[in-house]
Parts: sequence; C-alpha cells; structure tokens
Amino acid sequence: MEPLNQRSTTPLERVVSQRALQMSNSFTCQICVVALFCGLCIVSLILAILGNFQFAHFSMLNLSFNSDLNTTITHCSFKPKQIERLTDLKSDQDERVSLLYSAWSCVLTEPTTERSKCLWKLGISESNLPNAPHLENCKAKSLLHNRLDTRIVNDSFPPWTSRKGLLNMHPLAVSEGTHPPWIAGSDEENYPLTRKVQRDIWVHQHPSNCSDPNVKFLLADWERLPGFGIGAQIAGMCGLLAIAINEGRVLVTNFYNRADHDGCSGPSRSSWNCYFFAETSVECRQRALELVKIEDALSKGILTTKENYTSKHIWAGPTPRIWGDPWNYLQPTTDINGSLVASHRKMDRRWWRAQAVRYLMRFPTEYTCNLLNEERHAAFGKMAAKMVLKSLIGEWPKEENGRKPKSDIDKFVWSNHKPWVPRPLLSMHVRMGDKACEMRVVEFEEYMQLADRIRSHFPNLNNIWLSTEMQEVIDRTEEYSSRWNFHYTKVRRQDRSNVSMAEYEASLGRERSTNYPLVNFLMATDSDFFVGALGSTWCFLIDGMRNTGGKVMSGYLSVNKDRFW
Repeated sequence: MEPLNQRSTTPLERVVSQRALQMSNSFTCQICVVALFCGLCIVSLILAILGNFQFAHFSMLNLSFNSDLNTTITHCSFKPKQIERLTDLKSDQDERVSLLYSAWSCVLTEPTTERSKCLWKLGISESNLPNAPHLENCKAKSLLHNRLDTRIVNDSFPPWTSRKGLLNMHPLAVSEGTHPPWIAGSDEENYPLTRKVQRDIWVHQHPSNCSDPNVKFLLADWERLPGFGIGAQIAGMCGLLAIAINEGRVLVTNFYNRADHDGCSGPSRSSWNCYFFAETSVECRQRALELVKIEDALSKGILTTKENYTSKHIWAGPTPRIWGDPWNYLQPTTDINGSLVASHRKMDRRWWRAQAVRYLMRFPTEYTCNLLNEERHAAFGKMAAKMVLKSLIGEWPKEENGRKPKSDIDKFVWSNHKPWVPRPLLSMHVRMGDKACEMRVVEFEEYMQLADRIRSHFPNLNNIWLSTEMQEVIDRTEEYSSRWNFHYTKVRRQDRSNVSMAEYEASLGRERSTNYPLVNFLMATDSDFFVGALGSTWCFLIDGMRNTGGKVMSGYLSVNKDRFW
C-alpha cells in the first residue's frame, strides 16, 4: 500500500498539469494560473498541518508545478491573438481606406445626379464624406480665375489685390493691386522682372477697346504638322507672341489641333482655351475674326497672320527688349555635370520663353483642373485617405465625421492652399526614343543618380513623379522601388525606341495624347525639385514655368545641355 503522500501527490500533479494545459487557450489564463497557485498553497498548508506532507515530495511537486507553469505560460502567449486582432484591424483599416477612396472617386463623377447615385451604392452620404485634401474645387477656381482675368466695370483694371485666392472675392476686398495673381513667390524666387513683365503682357493682350482703329492684331493657328510635338507648338507660339509685342499687335490664337476632340466641347473645341485661359479677351478675338474677312485689313497691315512671317522669324526672332536685358541677371541655378551654368548664348531665349509660356498657361481651365484632380486621385488618393482617416476622431463612416458647415476661414483663406501631394516631391522627365536624333540620350540610371544627389541634401525626399514615353523606363523603376516611391500616369507607352513621337501619339488618340502630357507638365512645374534634359524642348519649357513660378532656388539638374548652347 502506497503512503498517503505519494497517492495524493501524483493525482495532484496530474490535475495541475492538465488544468494548466487546458487554460493555455483561455483568454484569462494568467489570472487563472495565479488563482490555482494560491489554491495549491492553501492545500499544502492543510496537508502540512495534518502531518502527512513531506518536505521532499513538496519540493518535487513544486518543481513539477514550476515546469508545468512554464509550459502553461508558454502556451498562454498572447501573440497569436494579438496578431489575429492586428490583422483584423489592418484589414478593417484597408477596407475603410478603399471605401473612402471609392467615395472620393464618386465626387469626381459628373453630373451631380451620377455622383449621388455612386455614393448611394457605397452607402455613404455626401454630408458624411470627409474633405479630400488632394482635390480642388475646379468650378470655384474657374470662377475666381475668370474674375481675375477680366476688366471690371468701366473698363478698369481687374481686381488684382494683395489678397490671395477666394479671399479676393470677400466683400471687403475693394483695393486694386498692380501685380498679376498667377505669380507665386517673391521677386528673388523668380526670373528678373517676372511680375512686371506678366502684368505688361496682360495689359498688352487686353486693350480696353478692341474696336479702336489703332489696335492691330496677329491671328495665328497653332502649328499642326505631324512632326511638331506639344512642346514645339508652344515654343512656336512663344515666338509669335514676341513678334506681336515687338510690332504692337494683339496675338490671337485660332485653331489648336490638339483640342480637336470630344473632351473639349462647345466653343472650346479646337481652341487653346479648352486647357488654359485664352491669350486675349473675347472681344479682341471676335474683332480679329471679323478683320480676317476684310481684304483691306490684311493689305493695310491692321491684321497679319502666321504666313506673313518666316519660320526663322518665328523660331529665332528677336526677343522683346522693352524691358531691357533682364536675362543678364539670371541666377545660375542649373546644374550640368556638377557645375552651375552661369551663362550661354541663348540666355535671352531662355528668359523670354519662360515669360511667354507662363503667360499662356497662367490659369488652367476647369477642364484641365479636373484632369489634374483625376491624376492626383489615381496616384495619391489612397495615401490621402489613410492620412485623413488617421486624423478623424470617430470611426468613419459609422460615426458622423464628415463635412461640417464651412466657415469664412474655410471659404476665403484655407481655400487658397494648393491640393495636397506627398512632399517633398521630385519630378523627373525621361526623354528617350526618337529624341536621339536631336540630343544625347542618356539611360535612366543617370537620371536616378541625379535624384540621389538631391536626396543626399534632402534626406526626407522619397517620392518621384515620373513622366516618360518609354515602357522600358517604367519597368526599370522596380530596381529602385526599395528606396523610392514612383508615381506616374497610367497610359500605354512605347516598347520600341525606333517609333516616332508622332506615330506614338497617333496610336493613343488625340484626346489621350494631349491630356496626359499636359498633366505631367503641370505636375512637374509644381513639384519641389526637377530632373530632366535641357536638350528637350519639353524640359526647357518646364524649367521656364518653374522659374516664373517661385522655383528658381529649387535648382534644376539636367543630364545634358541644350543642343543650341
């Protein structure tokens, strides 16, 4: 017959071990283990009082209990449950991000009835939809720009005030300023005389009385030959604007083939003002179109057309000198091969094209604004949704956390802020393909080396807005994806370098081949940094827009020189 202490110890150990294992799957296992330990102490004390508890066996039991307790604690780890809960939370967060992204996609839908139907399908009310920081109110911006581009009562100057954005439309804004509102940054952050030149061009292009016999015109279609890319067309129009100013004429642009598509509807079809505000007033345009039907107007020189000038005059004609020689004071901020370019033989052309393209693109239309909204949403919408959801107090959409009634500061002050993009943002235009016949084409690796140079000075730079016509470049971004976030428009690109740009654009269709380059152009001009190739007219124009948009001190890293320097 076994002693009492042995008979009682073995079942007790077994009970402790089995109970501990059972508790390993319990949510409150730690509390249970502590309670069991206390119970064992009480039992041991009772046995000790009865004199049937031997110290040696208690020690063995204690060791056995500690072993089982360690096993229990090991099995009782909360890690699987934590991972499970974190996975659920992450899944829930991803679903909410996708839902908010989809709801914002509905907001981009027109007309309003379709937008409401789209939100209804998602189970979201527009009143409970948080504000999208990366999207602009294009209709409001267009109304504001129209006000700032039109002479007011009695043919007086537009209400250019020191007030920014929609604050300019506040009832108290009655003073009249002198500087154009489309110029950002200080004088030191732009090319010399930019504010004065932009104001003077606007005044020249918007005479108070277009029917005055002393007002002369230059009516010109945009270049439409297949070999002319968008950049070449804009450069040609910059030359015609120079001619108009030198001859005291109002430039009126006529047929623009790239706007000849269904996206540009109504009067804006086949016109530059589908994408940007017109270069002159409606009255002056109408007057020029009337004069073109009158033979005397042409013979007397009241009206001229593009055919009155040679290609050389248009492309390499004299830069307007009514402002002196401001190009002699350009700050050297362009880097090529590690050295700053202080001067070259075409400094006047560089300065003038920057002024001309800034004026021609001073105000994007509502159509262009919507295009930018769509591309920013596709590229940054989910990033914006994560950011917004993290900022909300309640669990959207379960709790009311959407749009609150707008106060005056919302409407008049904060409305002036640019749409959100991840900053700092580097824009990069990689030009390859058929451009090899005009300039030295370099590989994507050299562009990325320049990007790394910028990041060595600005270590918080992680995002690149990439524009290129070559699929090869997009594919190669995978090699750098561990260190950079690449964003780009979703468009079919060339898979062969021997395809001409005209052939490639024709394959995309007129609307697509015009919309996506212009979006890339405007994204590049607004980015914090830029890497490109000055040998490309497109990059040359982007550089000009940046240098009249407050970006002079951001610098410009180029992989090559302009071929005319």
